[in-house]
Amino acid sequence: MIAASKDICAEIKTSLVQSRLFSADGDGTENGNTWRISPGPYLLSPRELDFIDQLGHHLHKFYSVFNQFYFASLKGKIPRWFAEYLDFGKPSHLIEYARMKRFKNDLPGIIRPDLIVTEDGFSVTELDSVPGGFGLTARLMALYQREGQDMIGEENGGIPGLFYQMVESIAGGSNGALGIVISDEAEDYRSEMVYLAGLLKDKGLPVYAVHPRDILFKEEGIFIVDEGQEVRLDVVYRFFELFDLKNIPKSDLLLYANKKGTVQMTPPVKHFLEEKLSFALFHHPALAALWEKNLGSETFAVLSHLIPKTWVLDNREMPPYGVIPGLTVKGSPVSDWSDLFSLTQKEREFVVKPSGFSPAAWGSRGVVVGHDVPGTQWQETLKNGLADFRDQPSIFQEFHKGKVVEMSYYEPKTGDMTAMKSRVRLTPYYFFVNKSPKLGGVLATLCPHDKKKIHGMADAVMVPCALASSGKIN
Repeated sequence: MIAASKDICAEIKTSLVQSRLFSADGDGTENGNTWRISPGPYLLSPRELDFIDQLGHHLHKFYSVFNQFYFASLKGKIPRWFAEYLDFGKPSHLIEYARMKRFKNDLPGIIRPDLIVTEDGFSVTELDSVPGGFGLTARLMALYQREGQDMIGEENGGIPGLFYQMVESIAGGSNGALGIVISDEAEDYRSEMVYLAGLLKDKGLPVYAVHPRDILFKEEGIFIVDEGQEVRLDVVYRFFELFDLKNIPKSDLLLYANKKGTVQMTPPVKHFLEEKLSFALFHHPALAALWEKNLGSETFAVLSHLIPKTWVLDNREMPPYGVIPGLTVKGSPVSDWSDLFSLTQKEREFVVKPSGFSPAAWGSRGVVVGHDVPGTQWQETLKNGLADFRDQPSIFQEFHKGKVVEMSYYEPKTGDMTAMKSRVRLTPYYFFVNKSPKLGGVLATLCPHDKKKIHGMADAVMVPCALASSGKIN
């Protein structure tokens, strides 16, 4: 059994290397990707799968209502500070673009929540509408497919098929040409996008993974060159962040073509849909009744349980009787952020992270876990977050600890299978086909249990999720 597990891990690694999704030398020095390989997927019970499947519908409602609230705020129909928070630190030309009527109802074609597996269920720590990882997840699903093992998402057609169905929905017809435009900032994800594009192209679909400089602009549309022939794109999948626009060749031409309607683009160029402080606005007590009315009581209840309490690090002075809603220290309400500077390590079970529109806002780069850093760094993080409020808002969020599970992996240094006590992050990928969310797959990232931040790293195990026929988890 152990020998078979080792062979499976070796086969998976070889296949990943051939797909250029894993470093051949295993330490990340060749093409930057490496993790611990397990012989089997992460198992979800039927009940957990049902919950995750339904979560896509709740998150779709959240994005839809959040989008409506932004525009309602601009008209004064709900508090104007709703949109004001989301616009802080954004260039005026981007704000103007996002507010165009032609894009008013546009929502992301893919969304990916970060789900921490806790003792009593799940916690949604973030939402990503420009996610990486779905190309890798598609490859892992194929590699871990075994007889009698149902990969989560395959019942809906899997990631490649749903990705292209999402594109067809945006294009308004079948066989639309798609360009996956990948920036230098997103270079670490290029190989998985090239893999996904190649997979679809081998099926006869017009899908191309390109660098922004490869785009050809003409008055009638956006083109790329494939095998010596110019191909007009119907849809651009924007795999680049909005904060990086000034560094992306021809980004102004892409946005111009999108504005003129000669090419469709997803995710839409809406900065406010990419802000982590959406969670703080969801939890603001002044908006609770509005959220419940527009989301419906079921979705409101589900998200209220899932989304950790979150606040914006707002440095503006409050009146003497003011308090930060819902935030308490030692049982007393907090009226000034400086009250948090002297918290002990046990009291600092909070996370601080940039809200968005920053290179530090993705990939866990800017995340600081309070009880994982010295008190001096904690104070420095809070002070910097407050000082940068208007230019780069940050959020302050409750930390939810993941439960400990055991996962085995192959350790190349010893040549043995090793068991690791882990905490788990699940990242389901929902594709919107004709405005209906479809679950394409779920990636599980398992990090050593003493790690406070759970993300892709050399010490992590990364596997797709499958259905546990027994209803048991791993």
